[in-house]
Amino acid sequence: LLRLNEAEHVLAVTMHHIISDEWSMGILRRELGVLYESYSAGTESPLAELRIQYADYAVWQRNWLRGEVLNGELRYWRKQLAGAPALLELPTDHARPAVQTHRGAYQPVRLSAATTRGLKELSRRHNATLFMTVLAGFQALLSRWSGTTDVVVGTPVAGRTQRETEAVIGFFVNTLALRTDLSENPTFSELLVRVREVCLGAYAHQEVPFEKLVEELGVERDLSRTP
Repeated sequence: LLRLNEAEHVLAVTMHHIISDEWSMGILRRELGVLYESYSAGTESPLAELRIQYADYAVWQRNWLRGEVLNGELRYWRKQLAGAPALLELPTDHARPAVQTHRGAYQPVRLSAATTRGLKELSRRHNATLFMTVLAGFQALLSRWSGTTDVVVGTPVAGRTQRETEAVIGFFVNTLALRTDLSENPTFSELLVRVREVCLGAYAHQEVPFEKLVEELGVERDLSRTP
């Protein structure tokens, strides 16, 4: 807790990613605010006791995700990713470093209200989410840039499939590999149908940790790229 002056302080909190995710940070900020207001007013915490802790979830996952259940989940992913391209080759303006530095950057893009409404309406007509529609556009772009019709995109998923986990701080997030077939020059509507099916299948089999999947598939490691 850093004291800047008599009336101004800064609270710095450091949490390792192994015990928290973005959803957890929202819980932490919200509960800190509630507790600060309560204790400042001299009242007790109004927060209800949690029904489960992360350790309970970890025990449940370990007991459930084994044997035939685990084999069934892995069968889906082996079939889904069989023969998938190992790399996505994109034209770049400089050579890829031999070892990735993890120095990231982002480019904000602002869509107009009219464009956003159009995307939402397109999603509604195809019984898809806005994420599915934007993913279809992104994969179409990657296909055009790379010259391939087999595109795999990794995306995070919250991983909180049980209601009891919604208020728990912990690392629930997982990574899903979404593979879409863009062969035969589909229209965007046709592509969106394919992307929707891929997403729904992945969501239904999202419990397998990404690290376990990489291990099972025997993905060849390349220090210049992520798995």
